[in-house]
Amino acid sequence: MIFPDTGAAALARRDWGETPFQVTDLGSRATPIDKKISEADEAFLLVSPSSVEVEIVEKLCNLAGHRPVILLIPQLEDVSIVGIGYAARQLRERFISTLESVYYFRPLDGVVVLRSYPSPWLVYLEKEEGYELIAEQGQKPMGEALDILVNNALKGEEENSDQPQPKKSGIFASVQSFLKALSQ
Repeated sequence: MIFPDTGAAALARRDWGETPFQVTDLGSRATPIDKKISEADEAFLLVSPSSVEVEIVEKLCNLAGHRPVILLIPQLEDVSIVGIGYAARQLRERFISTLESVYYFRPLDGVVVLRSYPSPWLVYLEKEEGYELIAEQGQKPMGEALDILVNNALKGEEENSDQPQPKKSGIFASVQSFLKALSQ
């Protein structure tokens, strides 16, 4: 079990006591990750890695080879750290796009995106009486694609409703959509 920092790993070792598995951290300049893992390790569980550690996580995945690496609650794409330009796009293409989400639950404003491998990605729309499934996708619905799914579902509701729906304010809705697309 690997924690992003030395302090979290030390707290886990203190709280859990002796464990049948190794509890460590992602390493530092003095002790890099390749010195913390061994060929005898069968699998790696990395708890809550953030975009700050993404390069070390990528290195761990490369060092693991055929052994499974499980990322628990990863936050690898923080726009404020990774950025929204060329470097972020390269990171997504080179590493993040190679990860397979086994279980994913992401509540958003009025929408929930869910996946339980090997099932497809599910998109639920929040309604007064609960959640309604509005889409099943083979790929993770993100950014503009997710907006289109939600907008199509809402348009279908508008056509079935006698009440006029409030319209989004033009330029602000466009800017919000643009920023969402950049962050994905």
